[in-house]
Amino acid sequence: MFDSNSVLIVTDIQNDFLPGGALAVTDGDAILPLVNDLARRFKNVVITQDWHTAGHISFASAHAGRKPFETISLRYGPQVLWPDHCIQGTHGAAVASGLDIPHAQLILRKGYHAHADSYSAFFEADRKTPTGLTGYLFERSIEEVFVVGLATDFCVSWTAQDARAHGFKTTVIEDACRAIDTEGSLAEAIAVMDRAGVRRVRSESLAA
Repeated sequence: MFDSNSVLIVTDIQNDFLPGGALAVTDGDAILPLVNDLARRFKNVVITQDWHTAGHISFASAHAGRKPFETISLRYGPQVLWPDHCIQGTHGAAVASGLDIPHAQLILRKGYHAHADSYSAFFEADRKTPTGLTGYLFERSIEEVFVVGLATDFCVSWTAQDARAHGFKTTVIEDACRAIDTEGSLAEAIAVMDRAGVRRVRSESLAA
């Protein structure tokens, strides 16, 4: 069991990111048993949930003539355009039924502002608007963050980078994640995490 100064952040394991979903991550469902097993070893677990408005600015459908996975420039910087996904209150936005973490203390919803995306569990895409997670972890005396979930090259990576930037010792458990990998995004995310000092491990290397 990891001590009370550690937290596992379970990132966006929702129906729309699983096979058959609107923005399915290849083999996204394959990580569920491992994530459930890992979570049982943590006293502290936070679950994040994409929670978009209909017509969200990150959706290709909100931009005439644009297609999913194109990149455009918005007021806060580059934005990959996505298929409509994780719309508030829909089945696709729901946490996957196979996720079995009853002791999770917090479900953090993000991306609910119509005019800004939010990959990170700590900040919206403008890199200025906080979600409140930092204060929550500081007040809980958390010192070490472990990140799992979907997708490695977007929400997992951005969450890990921001955790590290806030001074938390940060580890991504790679076999408990899966990537979208569009236009070299996975290689880029790995390079950025490495530069930020994020540790990347496989689950078997963690102490029992």
